[in-house]
Amino acid sequence: MSRRTLPFLAIIERDGAGYTALCPELDVASQGASVEEARANLIEAIELLLETAEPAEIESQLHREVFLTRLEVAVG
Repeated sequence: MSRRTLPFLAIIERDGAGYTALCPELDVASQGASVEEARANLIEAIELLLETAEPAEIESQLHREVFLTRLEVAVG
């Protein structure tokens, strides 16, 4: 059986001495000591969710429209 791939966003940011990774479409997060480790751990967490959760649970958790944008905010 061949596996298909699905695209998801990953937001990875420094968190103290390590990194936190978030998939906003599924509200799944993970962490790691490096960007690469946080990314790999997030992929593993998403795969686990998709393999074990009921389709209805995934559908209710899935955010189909996620927009990332940079804002400019006046301060001072």
